[in-house]
Amino acid sequence: MEVGRHLEIQGFVDTRPFSALQKLVFVLCFCIVLLDGFDTAMIGFVAPSLVKEWGIARPALAPVLSAALFGLACGALLSGPVADRIGRRMILILAVGIFGLASLLSAWSGTIEHLVLWRFITGVGLGAAMPNAATLMSEYAPRPRRAFIVNSMFCGFPLGSALGGFLAAWMIPQWGWRSVFVLGGVAPLALVLVMIAALPESIRYMVLKQKPAEAIRAILGRIGPEARQATRFVLAEAGPAASGGIRLVLSRRYALGSVSLWLAYFMGLVIIYALVNWMPVLFGDAGMQPATAAMVAALFQLGGIGAIFVGWLMDRFNPNRIVAAGFALAAAAVAVVGMVTGHLTLLVCAVFSAGTLVNAAQSSLPALAAEFYPTEGRATGVSWMLGLGRFGGIAGSFLVAELARAQMSLTGIFWVVAIPGLIAGSALLAKQFFYPAGGAPAAPRQVAATGS
Repeated sequence: MEVGRHLEIQGFVDTRPFSALQKLVFVLCFCIVLLDGFDTAMIGFVAPSLVKEWGIARPALAPVLSAALFGLACGALLSGPVADRIGRRMILILAVGIFGLASLLSAWSGTIEHLVLWRFITGVGLGAAMPNAATLMSEYAPRPRRAFIVNSMFCGFPLGSALGGFLAAWMIPQWGWRSVFVLGGVAPLALVLVMIAALPESIRYMVLKQKPAEAIRAILGRIGPEARQATRFVLAEAGPAASGGIRLVLSRRYALGSVSLWLAYFMGLVIIYALVNWMPVLFGDAGMQPATAAMVAALFQLGGIGAIFVGWLMDRFNPNRIVAAGFALAAAAVAVVGMVTGHLTLLVCAVFSAGTLVNAAQSSLPALAAEFYPTEGRATGVSWMLGLGRFGGIAGSFLVAELARAQMSLTGIFWVVAIPGLIAGSALLAKQFFYPAGGAPAAPRQVAATGS
């Protein structure tokens, strides 16, 4: 929206075609999330080789499988408040560099203890990267298509995880499990160079922090040439003007919504990490060949492309109810997986269906959170949801280990893992009850950056 030489940021973005700059942001954020998914999931695919080469018991894998998850939680919780202070771009560059270097060093681990350390540091970088990629993308997306665009970007995560399974099945027999970590390190470090050269800062963040108008014009001019004539840039949105970061996320206005999002994300990751980390091992114990088990398990993450359709639905219907329905259907599909493990064709269909539903619902939560919080608390809100939710991944990894230790049947394990899907759906219905308009109630306000 423009008034004379005044320009309101979101209205301007909403009324312009999706520009080459926005497409560049999408591609770079997609690649970040793709490599995030690859590096996060690779440990589950190399786990059977670790058991064989190092002669360790399967329950001893739990610290290795969960080390990155502790790092993910730390990285997300710390990076959000920092990104709301210093910007999204620098945090993203540092985060991708950290997880790339740590993954590369993981390839030279000689003991479980060394691998646990490097996986933790990898997780710190991974945890900082994903929420800030979601935040940056949401701030460049036009509001009528925001959920669709952010969800499409998040398809990179399950695709990266699936790619890890396919590549692990091919690379490990030829070059060993260490080669997977080498690839997981070199690719992010190469991406860092591209990001330094091409990734722009969030324009909404720049206006909020009242950066020089010349810098704002330079970026907005790549979205629409009219912006080059503007002298005053306005950010109009609801929210408390004097509050930001953690204080905003935990404020009375936002607290109930924050808790609902945390619970939903936590429960979703209980399912995802329980299955991603343990499906190859569980299917192997059921008599499946390791390569076949890895390929079938990889289909679970490949199903995440369903997030695109869910994003399209979220932009047209009530997003809380759409995602809640996705989690409820996902719970049913996960339960079915445990009932058809003896029939390969049915198992392939069940794993792919469960992956489509679980990942589509889970990948939609960052878009839901990004829309819920205002600019000065958006990175913190999204990051804290992802950070606290990561403990659900830790719980999922240990849950299956304990169920296996108790000698629960394969069917029983999958039934237990399905229950968190019902809890996640209920949390989002509670959020809808407390915030029927979709966001926290607040009066509109304006923040402006001015310059010649």
